[in-house]
Amino acid sequence: MKKMLVTVNGENQNHDVTIYMATVFFLWLKMCALYIWVFHINIQSIEESIILAATSLGSAALLVGFGFLFRKSARMKAFLTIHFLLTALLFGNVLYYRFYIDFITVPVLLQFQNVGGLSQSTVELIKYYDLLLFIDSVVLIILLKKKLIPAISLPARKNIGTKIVLMLITVPLLASVIVNPGFWNKSYDKEMIVKSLGLYHYHLFDIYLYSKASVKGVLADGEEITEISNYVEKKQNKIVRSDLHGVAKGKNVIVVFLESTQAFVLDKHINQEEVTPFLNKLKANSLYFPNFYHQTAQGKTSDAEFILDNSLYPLAGGSVFVRKPKNEYDSLPKILKRSGYYSASFHGNNAQFWNRSVMYEALGYDRFFSESDYNVTEENSINYGLKDLPFFEQSLPYLSSLPQPFYAKFLTLTNHFPFLLDPEDQLISEMDAEQGLVNRYFTTVRYEDEAIKSFFDQIKDTELYKNSIFVLFGDHYGISKSYNDELGEVLGKEITVKDQVELQKVPLIIHIPGLEGRVINSVGGQIDLRATIFDLLGMEEKENSLSFGTSLLSDNHNRLVVFRDGTFTTDQYIFTEGTCYSKKTSKKVKRNKCSPYFNQVQTELNYSDQIIYGDLIRFFKN
Repeated sequence: MKKMLVTVNGENQNHDVTIYMATVFFLWLKMCALYIWVFHINIQSIEESIILAATSLGSAALLVGFGFLFRKSARMKAFLTIHFLLTALLFGNVLYYRFYIDFITVPVLLQFQNVGGLSQSTVELIKYYDLLLFIDSVVLIILLKKKLIPAISLPARKNIGTKIVLMLITVPLLASVIVNPGFWNKSYDKEMIVKSLGLYHYHLFDIYLYSKASVKGVLADGEEITEISNYVEKKQNKIVRSDLHGVAKGKNVIVVFLESTQAFVLDKHINQEEVTPFLNKLKANSLYFPNFYHQTAQGKTSDAEFILDNSLYPLAGGSVFVRKPKNEYDSLPKILKRSGYYSASFHGNNAQFWNRSVMYEALGYDRFFSESDYNVTEENSINYGLKDLPFFEQSLPYLSSLPQPFYAKFLTLTNHFPFLLDPEDQLISEMDAEQGLVNRYFTTVRYEDEAIKSFFDQIKDTELYKNSIFVLFGDHYGISKSYNDELGEVLGKEITVKDQVELQKVPLIIHIPGLEGRVINSVGGQIDLRATIFDLLGMEEKENSLSFGTSLLSDNHNRLVVFRDGTFTTDQYIFTEGTCYSKKTSKKVKRNKCSPYFNQVQTELNYSDQIIYGDLIRFFKN
């Protein structure tokens, strides 16, 4: 750093400094614009606004400043190259945020090939006005080629450039520590980190976190396991057995992942036609949970699988399936195996997608039916793989051949972003909303519903039906908040910050043939699903492994749903973006209504991370 800044001060008339200042200024301007119009950073005071602007300027000054390390003849090109790469990083964050409502992390970049790389989904996220991000690069190149870059006069005072840049970097960071004390301990809240450090410094901090996490498994010695085990045991001991305990003892467990399906589609009509006619009927004759939330993060469906099988929280960055496939897990398949269950997973896509073939082995699955086990043609596939109707139809013979009792899960695909569907498969007409993606969403949900109906129609003709329980749940959201204006048009209301949390509700329907339907209003999330299945099977979650879920069937204790970014909800309150809301009135309430839960939220997220990063299950089992 010293070398590159001393060089700046060595000349009174310097074109390099002009380019340097221009690239830093344009990067800073673009970051500030994105904070407001794309990332919608939640700024709660003028101090936070000033700090975010200042830290962003300092980070741009630092990174572009590395161009001074190049020899003078190549320096201006170095500045432009760094400027372009940093702009590309901004663009990558824009695309990623539009769907994931999150910022890129190192694990996301490393798992790029594991999740299929670029696809139609990526193309869907690109907007024509994204070109504005690169206009300044073009202008600077033209000015450089035409030699229109003016020189700039610098004071002759020694090291003045060094001192200015160091002040740009250090002063805002120190101010951030004062305004947002302890933000570095809340790495799960990436918006808080960005708000405190600026986007580029956030990425540097993320590199540090990734490096730190990478050595945790190597250095772990199991000392943490006693503290975590005591916490989990205390939590589990509060649970009182439900009246449905053991009602499905010894039955097969069939789980259907409803891809990208949010709860608002249930009972919804489009052009006077039901979007989910079969699911609407099924929930009336099943255990139905209207207050059930997804808790996935950057791993989406793979996160939902991980949460279900392990009752642990997903990682804040990347997918456990990709980052920690060699850990030891005491998963749902392994626990059920101790009671004589066989486990299988069905998915009409490539076995390597999200690293499933490797992770399933670690989780203890006996069989994985993937794309190679199906007859996949151009006609019966779309988007990410086999369409749902032929998927269930071709899966049934495999399912019937499994040793009983078994645990089998089905991952549907058709209702996947960007919600593509052949005209002949559209069972309802598209809506006429402003955004085509929102219109298409309801047609693919309707197709998914029809596929599940077909599956139930076929399985009812077999002995499997009465010997099984069926668990159907949404794996994650389908419509991100980037499309809130268009979705609000469909739902007939303006979507508020509090509403955005409520939109994370996904369907949960547990159908047990012969059992009368019941609405269970427990507030819960995917982390509670494993314990709920154990409850129905007559097993005890607390006797099995380290897990943070509790049965949704037992609602005589204080329930809390924790999201990966630190947001949480109870039956009365929602805490999100630093604000506490009343569910009853939808209005902001005093922070002390939510503060009693802060410690539990941070404790559970941190303990879960310790278990995963340190591979602590190996010590617990011993």
